[in-house]
Amino acid sequence: MVQKIYRLPEVMSLTGLSRSSIYLRISEQAFPKPIKLGRRAIGWPEDSLIAWQAEIMGGSHESS
Repeated sequence: MVQKIYRLPEVMSLTGLSRSSIYLRISEQAFPKPIKLGRRAIGWPEDSLIAWQAEIMGGSHESS
């Protein structure tokens, strides 16, 4: 199965988080880490974002 990879602008739009909030949460291990797509490109696999959203919606994640 081919999985969609989301780049940062799409992730910001989908989550409603700013760039700095995303990277802060990554450093706190409260947001999925991106994968390398190339030398200067990263992206987030769709399933990691879905799992994060399910965790947030399920209330098992404390709000920062």
